[in-house]
Amino acid sequence: MEASPPTSFNHVAAIPYPARGHINPMMNLCKLLVSNNNNILVTFIVTEEWLSFISSEPKPDNISFRTIPNVVPSELIRGRDHPAFIEAIMTKMEEPFEEVLNLLDLPPSIILYDTFLYWAVAVGNRKNIPVASFWTMSASVFSILLHQHLLEQNGHYLVKFSENGDERVNYIPGVSSTRLAELPSFQTKRMMQMLLKGFQWIHKAQYLLISSIYELESQAIDTLKSKLSIPVYTIGPTIPYISLKNNPKLKTNNSYIEWLDSQPIGSVLYISQGSFFSASSKQIDEIARALCESNIRFLWVARNEASRLKQICGNMGLVLEWCDQLRVLSHSSIGGFLSHCGWNSSKEGVVCGVPFLTFPITVDQPFNSKMIVEDWKVGLRVKENVNGDVLVKKSEVVKLVCEFMDLDSDLAKGIRERIRKLKKICWDAIGDGGSADIDLKALIGDIITYSSKFTHA
Repeated sequence: MEASPPTSFNHVAAIPYPARGHINPMMNLCKLLVSNNNNILVTFIVTEEWLSFISSEPKPDNISFRTIPNVVPSELIRGRDHPAFIEAIMTKMEEPFEEVLNLLDLPPSIILYDTFLYWAVAVGNRKNIPVASFWTMSASVFSILLHQHLLEQNGHYLVKFSENGDERVNYIPGVSSTRLAELPSFQTKRMMQMLLKGFQWIHKAQYLLISSIYELESQAIDTLKSKLSIPVYTIGPTIPYISLKNNPKLKTNNSYIEWLDSQPIGSVLYISQGSFFSASSKQIDEIARALCESNIRFLWVARNEASRLKQICGNMGLVLEWCDQLRVLSHSSIGGFLSHCGWNSSKEGVVCGVPFLTFPITVDQPFNSKMIVEDWKVGLRVKENVNGDVLVKKSEVVKLVCEFMDLDSDLAKGIRERIRKLKKICWDAIGDGGSADIDLKALIGDIITYSSKFTHA
């Protein structure tokens, strides 16, 4: 039997975009909200299938789940038809979401929604409930998409760049010079139009929340604050850093942690290509053979290909189907992160102070790679050639990995010194009185204010 809610409640209804890279940061934000104020209740609304994926994961008692039907067919959820997946999300989730809100025992005092789910703003406006738009990618990518009309005016479009990928764009407010191929792109024009509707509705929301740290993207964030008429809060990385803060040397019974404990400091290359998109099998094989030849220690999370890759990689490391990524990245033996550069992984690497080898695939990943390599200077590109699906050969990967993991080289020393500085910036920002801490507390104050108005209306 669930406990009765407190008399003075601050009720948040949260609706994430149905993908792991969006659900995780929204859940982490909700956990931050309730950990900072015991009177905040969160109803986290997901599809029935996603509830089966996440229901067993630990969460505070102040967060409860509600479900809507699986409006997206399961085969689309697993990425077989991405355009149809997006079409279903944009056209079939609004009505069941509103029905769930109508059935809640406590009316929500604010709706927290993923920026792409523009229809949540319409629901909030109809029901006179304030809405907070939560952007789970970087502030810089938000600025690029907000100013996509400038791209079109210059004959540049966010749909699959080709031969002119090396051409530079330097006119997007708050964003440094960028190669066309490193701008976020979409598979089809229809997909782009559907996803960019969120930016047409942003002015009708009451808040924009950015999953970033002001000091990492100050120019882009200042641009958004000057362009938008609503408050913009940079609420921190929305990764589960509280677990690191509270238990920095937590002992676990995971065999891979025990293996990491036995490795020299900074000697292991961690490899993960994300949970949705991945490199081609040919490219994965080239990387695997390169690891075998390089004699570099490694820990590789390869999911469905783990058993096959174990036979190729040699005996200098581990190949796993899953690991606690944040716990691994925070381990002292990890000296580098070969990453697809999803924004969540990028933030985790920076917060843990781990330098990057970047191998982006699609959407915002190429731009995140650009920020890591060019703006922050805390990583190296595995793939410099942006034109088409160029295979990076084993010999190139061997040379790069050996140079990157040579902790005595000037190159490695410079990168690692800069990533240590970024790590400190991040922890200062989320600490008491830091920029992210101030914005998070301001958001909580606004939620309480809205709740007070709502309950006394």
